Amino acid sequence: MTDERRKMILDILNSCDEPITGSDLAKRFEVSRQVIVQDIAVLRAMGLNVMASSNGYYISKVKTGNRNIKTVLCNHKDYDSIEKELRIMVDMGAKVLDVIIEHPVYGEIRCPLMINSRYDLEKFINKVKAAKAEPLASLTDGDHIHTIEVPDDEVYEIILDKLNKAGIIVKP
Repeated sequence: MTDERRKMILDILNSCDEPITGSDLAKRFEVSRQVIVQDIAVLRAMGLNVMASSNGYYISKVKTGNRNIKTVLCNHKDYDSIEKELRIMVDMGAKVLDVIIEHPVYGEIRCPLMINSRYDLEKFINKVKAAKAEPLASLTDGDHIHTIEVPDDEVYEIILDKLNKAGIIVKP
């Protein structure tokens, strides 16, 4: 049953376009979330690229067509600024793919976010606040980079302008 469940988890992740939480998978298979965490670890050990974000597990899929991927260098130090920064991006139609810091010892640390909407943003902020978690950027005095997918270059420029006016963007 364990191998069959893992194959079914893999099938679900391959067929989903959005992340799925460990709790949702646990309910589907009537097991504990910890069992799902172990299953994901085994799938990863088998060489499968199962990613985890604050919204759940997913397998990154290559999308056809042109994707307009950009980066934004930001700096802030509080939860309200995190929410403001991400809200500016998603309200303009951007998909916030990840957050990256350049750590002086460990080099690049990249964490997937997969925030597409205000709903995703609200879930993310609630998790951060509930966990009283320090932002990744706290390791770099607030400096961090977001990789975002935008509809077009005009939207990207508007996002940069809005982040600049909010005092969040770091100018090169």
